[in-house]
Amino acid sequence: MKLYERLADTLGERIEQGYFQTGDKLPSIRTLSQEHGVSISTVQEAYRLLEDRGLADARPKSGYYVSPQNRTPELPSVGKVIQQPLQVSKWAHVLHMFNSTNSELVTWLSVALPNLESSTLKPLQSTMTDLCRRVGLRGLAYDRLNGAEELRHQLARVSVDSGCQLSPDEIIITTGCQEALSISLRTIAQPGEIIVMESPGFFGSLQAIEASGLKALEIPCHPETGMSMEALELALEQWPVKAILTTPTFNNPVGHTMPDSHKQRMLALATQYDIPIIEDDIYGDLSYSYPRPRTIKSWDTEGRVILCSSASKTMAPGLRVGWVAPGRYLQKIMHMKYITSMSSTTMPQLAVAEFIAQGGYERHLRKVRAQYKQNRDRMLEWVARYLPEGTRASKPQGGFVLWVELDERIDANELNDHCQARGVSIAPGNLFSASDKYRNFIRINFAMTTDEGVENAMRIVGEEVDKMLA
Repeated sequence: MKLYERLADTLGERIEQGYFQTGDKLPSIRTLSQEHGVSISTVQEAYRLLEDRGLADARPKSGYYVSPQNRTPELPSVGKVIQQPLQVSKWAHVLHMFNSTNSELVTWLSVALPNLESSTLKPLQSTMTDLCRRVGLRGLAYDRLNGAEELRHQLARVSVDSGCQLSPDEIIITTGCQEALSISLRTIAQPGEIIVMESPGFFGSLQAIEASGLKALEIPCHPETGMSMEALELALEQWPVKAILTTPTFNNPVGHTMPDSHKQRMLALATQYDIPIIEDDIYGDLSYSYPRPRTIKSWDTEGRVILCSSASKTMAPGLRVGWVAPGRYLQKIMHMKYITSMSSTTMPQLAVAEFIAQGGYERHLRKVRAQYKQNRDRMLEWVARYLPEGTRASKPQGGFVLWVELDERIDANELNDHCQARGVSIAPGNLFSASDKYRNFIRINFAMTTDEGVENAMRIVGEEVDKMLA
């Protein structure tokens, strides 16, 4: 056993025996180094191992603290298999949620917004201000159709973290990930054709399918490992599927992470049936552990995988900077991008490129990854504390959304109406399926600082659930 593993075991035993309580500050790295006669790097590795075990949390500029050890909810149940492709008709529900999300609400648990108050985003704001003076008229003009060269270069560089080896010329900049998904679907499928996707799955993907006149064939997902490979293979055998649309890493809303073996099997099935995979990797960089999970694209040697992502979840949605690496579909998707919106806004592209190049992006990721993990644990505590016994919840290893399963007698749309009357907004589960499943599920955002206001919001949700059950 290595020194850092032995030290981690010692600290872990002290935590489990109650020597350190939940929320207590653990000894400093220097103190442990002197006490145990080991190097600073050994203590750092020991604390990283405790983080992986869920026993300790790192707080920037403060040190390490004991993670919450309270009872956490069981994982949500797996949805039933849908027997046939479905037309998507959820726009009215989505529009209602966005229209009701206004400034009068005290707490928005419904919208998948990152933490925009992080101090590590201030350099990005300063860069945007400075660019207005430096780039002159370029910031007001069209850039290249496939996007600013500076940004494509930086995206190709950071894609190495996901296992990819992309060149700048293999990337097209889009107006957010939603446009990347939409133009990809329109490029590879015609109205009436079938797209396989996860269930539950992101309602923005469902809307892209609906707007393209396509049909969704939903595949049930395990809350830890994602899409069922057995159900996927059966669907491909039975139906003329045109493409697979998937978010294998920290899926929205469940937060599951597909194992590498499943990702490789999905790629093998796509190769066997000669269909493309549209991979949404928008949350991939928000992994709580290092290295971040590999993309399916990283194993693709045929250009079959269309990789989509954006800065909306890792930095800020208002930037509207997304991208797509289309593989063999590069020219067709480039044409679809042209007829949809031409080139994307220039100034935010240059700002994001400079933010990445100067190291601001990596510093920002380090901070928010630790914060989101801490927020997840706190939110799971509140789910267990304020929602009725038997409530289930996912435990994502990255991102910032939680999938919560309530008593089957609860209608989440009605629950949302009651909560909104008290200043709290949640996302009803039936938004995340074309089949109107998951009516007793809700999605909760935990990206914001978990202060008393958020805890009170969860208390309100619990009170309204209790009233409905009574």
